[in-house]
Amino acid sequence: MTIPLSVHSLHALAYCERLFFLEEVERVRVADDRVYAGRTLHVAIERDEPDDDVLTLNLESEIYGLIGKVDCIRRRDGQIIPYEHKRGRSARDKDGKPEAWTSDRLQIIAYALLAEEHAGEPILEGRVRYHADNVTVRVAVDENARADFEAHLNRARELQGSIERPPVTPNERLCVKCSLAPVCLPEEARLAERLGNEEKSGSADLSNSESFGNHRSAIPNPKSEILRLFPAEDDRKILHVLTNGAKVGRKGDRLEIWSPETEEKDHYPVQDIGQIVLHGFAQISTQALRLCADRNVGVHWVTYGGRYMGAWTSGTNSVQRRIRQYQALTNPEFCLVLARRLAEAKIRGQLSFLLRASRESGREIADVKNSIGTIRKLLSPMSRAASVDKLRGYEGGIGAAYFKAMPHLIIDEVGAAMKPGGRNRRPPRDRCNALLSYGYALLLKDVTNAILTVGLDPSLGFYHTPRSQAHPLALDLMELFRVPLVDLPVVASINRRQWNEFEDFTVAGNQVWLSEAGRKKFIQIYERRKADQWKHPVIGYSLSYSRHLELEVRLLEKEWTENSSSAKTVKEPRGLFARTRFR
Repeated sequence: MTIPLSVHSLHALAYCERLFFLEEVERVRVADDRVYAGRTLHVAIERDEPDDDVLTLNLESEIYGLIGKVDCIRRRDGQIIPYEHKRGRSARDKDGKPEAWTSDRLQIIAYALLAEEHAGEPILEGRVRYHADNVTVRVAVDENARADFEAHLNRARELQGSIERPPVTPNERLCVKCSLAPVCLPEEARLAERLGNEEKSGSADLSNSESFGNHRSAIPNPKSEILRLFPAEDDRKILHVLTNGAKVGRKGDRLEIWSPETEEKDHYPVQDIGQIVLHGFAQISTQALRLCADRNVGVHWVTYGGRYMGAWTSGTNSVQRRIRQYQALTNPEFCLVLARRLAEAKIRGQLSFLLRASRESGREIADVKNSIGTIRKLLSPMSRAASVDKLRGYEGGIGAAYFKAMPHLIIDEVGAAMKPGGRNRRPPRDRCNALLSYGYALLLKDVTNAILTVGLDPSLGFYHTPRSQAHPLALDLMELFRVPLVDLPVVASINRRQWNEFEDFTVAGNQVWLSEAGRKKFIQIYERRKADQWKHPVIGYSLSYSRHLELEVRLLEKEWTENSSSAKTVKEPRGLFARTRFR
């Protein structure tokens, strides 16, 4: 059975094959300002054109397997002529005369052939109206046009049956105005290819490398800052529902929050919300879930004890994307390379944190120095680990040294109650570990949300093994962000004396939990930290930690998407995933 294609998909194909694949095969949709402006133009045309002169038709072709809605169909001198309206300017030939862009030409030819099949009479031309320069361009529907249409349709069917995403277009100008650039990441793909070639040939610029003991960690330095097409910040808010028994419902296109304590209702426009986080026993209606599904709003559950329970998603996203993920992450050699890079990035962050904290304190602490020495000693053999199991062994030893030093990063003035006794969890036995555990739960929630947003399967990872309800891929990726988003703000907030050891915590025997006041305070600290912006040392542009969560997932997907030469072969990872050093 042939799946119908939209005429607009052929427009995307002529513009960029990768755009066609993302939209029509992987079903990725991103509506930006230009898309909304185009829709507004069509509404105005339908309203202003006289009804006796214009037909706007939904057309379907059994011959070609195409469907589409043509903007206008008129009769001129007894001939049926389809029209397309475009907001922008026309192309120009070598003599400066207006002509249709290639993608617009293919689109109007397709509408002409659909109208021809519908009307049962030949159509000899179509027309494209460019409103920015107020010109109408005629497009002949001749033998050459029909042959061109057939060739593009055959290519569309070929891509429709493939799982391989086409490469980034060599025409960089097309990417600037593409609504799917934040998903495609064309500039990052070009940079990764260039750096990969330089590393392979031994000519990579390692001026931004770091030396830890005898181990030199290369962070390729781009020759110049690339054009950023990925948004620096997500303007949508995360709605945390903390009150026990609170209910989230729907009121039109707004989310309605009812609190049993005040019996008041707060309303939030759904377009302003990126996630809903239900803490404890807060509830959400099926109507609100449906609205969240329609608007791509993540819904997550976290217990009062700081355990992340899971997420609700409306579908499985792109099958092709998950097939590529499975092919890559069932390859042991491929997974080992990714795992080494991930572990190195995490430990590089831990070591930088210890070095920075010890320098800022101005104190010479033997345990901190010993931990730094242990990490430096283990880092070099870890980078040469021959298996993921051995890599985990080295990483475990480094983690023990790291948490042994953490109590000494907290100033004595805050009191012994706020210092950790090493790392303990489930349940935490001191206040610092209660903060860390709650922070890691929120981080796991955000990483899982980013994975689902990108359309990957969080249950198939490359480093952690399935051992609990937490998804392995989410556990993998959160390793990159533990230090900058949890460890650093926790230690800093304790040293700033932001915590009341009695009011912000609940102690039950040897178990310590955050109180309701403590949870509210931690969420504020955590969300503020996510909003901090920094400049990526490899890609070269600034973005918030919140946006980097999604960016890193997309860069991970590129490790196998951009490096697969066939459906059965995945090459060695050479992309930008886990190349950064956080501050």
